[in-house]
Amino acid sequence: MRRYLEIWGIMLRNSLIRELSFKINFILWMIVEVLWFCGQIVFFSIIFGQVDRIGDWSKWEVILLVGTHQMIAQLFQAFFFVNVSNVPELVRTGRLDSLLVLPIDSQFAVSTKQFGLDSVLNAILGGVVVIVALKELQITPSPGMIALYFVAICFGVAIHYSIMLTLAAISFWIVRAQGLVYGYFNFLHIARYPDAIFPRLFRFIFGWIIPVVIVANIPARLLIKPLDQPAWLMLHLVIAGSIAFSLSRFFWRFALRHYSSASS
Repeated sequence: MRRYLEIWGIMLRNSLIRELSFKINFILWMIVEVLWFCGQIVFFSIIFGQVDRIGDWSKWEVILLVGTHQMIAQLFQAFFFVNVSNVPELVRTGRLDSLLVLPIDSQFAVSTKQFGLDSVLNAILGGVVVIVALKELQITPSPGMIALYFVAICFGVAIHYSIMLTLAAISFWIVRAQGLVYGYFNFLHIARYPDAIFPRLFRFIFGWIIPVVIVANIPARLLIKPLDQPAWLMLHLVIAGSIAFSLSRFFWRFALRHYSSASS
């Protein structure tokens, strides 16, 4: 474990050096993400100019949900998206071979090559929005609930990673799987919508089978609706997240056994 942490630290440092070598690109991309996030806030503000509630969600509860989604999506983008989205290209060009011969786990190797550190700053912006929303709602969560919230955020990131890695691993058969990977990246934004707007069947499918809806909804509910069965909500997220990660791990190993390297 220590060796993997040291390798992860080296990769993180290299990414920071690379990002700072292109400061203008770093700043511009961060500004684009901030504007996109502000657009989401404006979108829901317009909706709540016409209605008082969406299901059981008030205006500031939805804004807290959007802030939570921003944190999860940006952390996923910072630490995993660039790497996972590059898997089809590694397979197509045969450059995956150079990672498979490393004396470390292959999944770890392809998942931690590069980091988008501008997204970390945008995740912090999401955290600021969550704090402002809590203040407007006059909610002061307990330290235990805050800790549970951050654990739920980690599971949310893990779910996004697991689903996208599974889709990327399909490239071992169809080679060009970027469409699937980027398609899911666009699809994950449904997590920012209140779960109450979706039909029951949709909530079941995307709450258990492809658990995207719960990624931000459950962490947000833990903060703003502490009486809404927090233990069951957390158990739902843990079970769905654990299943998603285990299946992605199994599918990755299965896909590797069917990989024809560039030298074969």
